[in-house]
Amino acid sequence: MGDKQLRLDIIEELDFDPSIDATDIGVAVDQGVVTLTGHIRSYSDKITVIDIVEDVIGVRAIADEIEVRPVGAHITADDEIAKRVVNNLKWNTSVPEDKIHVTVSKGRVTLEGEVEWRYQADAAERAIERLTGVTGVNNHLRVKPSVKAGDVTDRIKKALLRDAELDASGIRVVVHDGTVTLEGKVRYLGERRSAERAAWAAPGVTSVVDHLAVQ
Repeated sequence: MGDKQLRLDIIEELDFDPSIDATDIGVAVDQGVVTLTGHIRSYSDKITVIDIVEDVIGVRAIADEIEVRPVGAHITADDEIAKRVVNNLKWNTSVPEDKIHVTVSKGRVTLEGEVEWRYQADAAERAIERLTGVTGVNNHLRVKPSVKAGDVTDRIKKALLRDAELDASGIRVVVHDGTVTLEGKVRYLGERRSAERAAWAAPGVTSVVDHLAVQ
């Protein structure tokens, strides 16, 4: 697929989704690498835009340069955003209590601290990314597992094979001291993300190095 056609496919997908207004989003494509520019009304909409683009076949990578510009003159105060973030994290059963430190500056939320599983760090980000007033999230949570992962390679391979949307035959998994390296080829960017999620889901994983190439 050529870059011109891929750009048209992306624009069509963004226009097709009624939940967002992508009027002010610019799309440029160079050898399958998509650069998104312009501005949008909320961080929630920005996440939706990126999710849509990731699922378009032919997208190899995304450079996100979208600016969040809240609608209206009223900007939610940082202290109010911080209160909402803390409350959302408190009521989320996937997020460990008293493990996360929250700071907010100009609407951008920074999460710091240590958790035992990667899914807990991801859950913390998902719990707050669509809150009103949030313009961005810096997820600096570190994964400090409580268990060793002797069979982590086998677990990851089985997880990849269970994913109906993922062809695991072209993926190689290398594990060393909690770091998982993914090598090989996938068909599109969405498959690459699925492989990363499968790797992070294994116990004992502290980091994932993605060397997967999108065909």
